[in-house]
Amino acid sequence: MEKKWRNKNVKEAFKNAINGIKYVFKNEHNYRIQTFFSILAILVGIILKINYIEFAIIFITIGVVFLAEFVNSVVETIVDMYTEEYNERAKIAKDVAAGTAMLMAMCSVIIGILIYLPKIIELFE
Repeated sequence: MEKKWRNKNVKEAFKNAINGIKYVFKNEHNYRIQTFFSILAILVGIILKINYIEFAIIFITIGVVFLAEFVNSVVETIVDMYTEEYNERAKIAKDVAAGTAMLMAMCSVIIGILIYLPKIIELFE
């Protein structure tokens, strides 16, 4: 018996993954904001000539923020599939997922400050 949702090949797996990214970009306002700031962080890193380790930290941070936003979208979608009526446990699941994404975004700001602020201060010395 063939599984209905299983990818038939690698090409289909990539296509489905891209569709998921497109869905989140189109439907999640916070993800679009995070994408903008991610691009900005990369450009600022290039301008400030941060080193490879600092770039690695920036890219890992961007990845974790995106991961948190994707997981938040998954939780919201599953909860919405389960119930359309108000449910306290559904609210908690959505709030915790959203809180996870928010905490990672806040951590990314701190990481950005730690990496970029010394470089910016150097420019004015």
